[in-house]
Amino acid sequence: MTYNHIIVSKETESKIAVVQLNRPQVLNALNFELMDELLHALQTLERDEEALAIVLTGNEKAFTAGADIKEFAARNSAQMLAENPLEKWQRIEKFPKPLIAAVSGYALGGGCELILMCDIVIASETAKLGLPEVNIGVMPGAGGTQRLTHLIGKFKAMELILTGRTIDAQEAFALGLVSKVVPAAEYLEEAKRVAREIASKSPIAVRAAKEAVLAALSGLEQGLAFERKSFYLLFDTEDKKEGMQAFLEKRKPQWKGR
Repeated sequence: MTYNHIIVSKETESKIAVVQLNRPQVLNALNFELMDELLHALQTLERDEEALAIVLTGNEKAFTAGADIKEFAARNSAQMLAENPLEKWQRIEKFPKPLIAAVSGYALGGGCELILMCDIVIASETAKLGLPEVNIGVMPGAGGTQRLTHLIGKFKAMELILTGRTIDAQEAFALGLVSKVVPAAEYLEEAKRVAREIASKSPIAVRAAKEAVLAALSGLEQGLAFERKSFYLLFDTEDKKEGMQAFLEKRKPQWKGR
């Protein structure tokens, strides 16, 4: 398959692969086509015996600034519930091989939720994380309310989600949202180093260990389904329409509370 929005490369000797999000003109915004390409690439790499650990990255300016709002702005709740576009994102967390995020610059909204699905996160000192969906009249819908709460607890998750506040790499590290913070010039190479180290271990042991760690999150499925439904239902509100239109027009929204 030829990809338009991602770049896949491999280090055959060390048995790792790098998947780079590649829509730099829009800060790697996650449109539906990019996500389909990402899922296809991971499905292909799952079967590739020459890729035992995967690095997921963007560029120095942005891992990804989040979902492509242009695609969401015209949709209503009925369309979102029928299409259920975010359900397939769960395949990323169920990817059986280690998935290491190499993050520089913005990782907001869906970008932050994508990080939460990865197994290890190496962040540049320039990284900025956040779930700002309330600023456009919706809420996190790809796992943010559930995975963030599991990771950092109710009170801090509530603060970040309800204010939409962006945090820097050091605060993210202190909260346990990233594994390590390194200088901007080193974040991708450090992620590759970690991937190479993991790829040198027993593949069957690594896979079993990952499955065991994820088993600690048992019960997450029901919460994710509730989150997606709540997210989709917001697509019929006046605040959603106003929030997304204001975002696209680069102005402050005027909320109506309905």
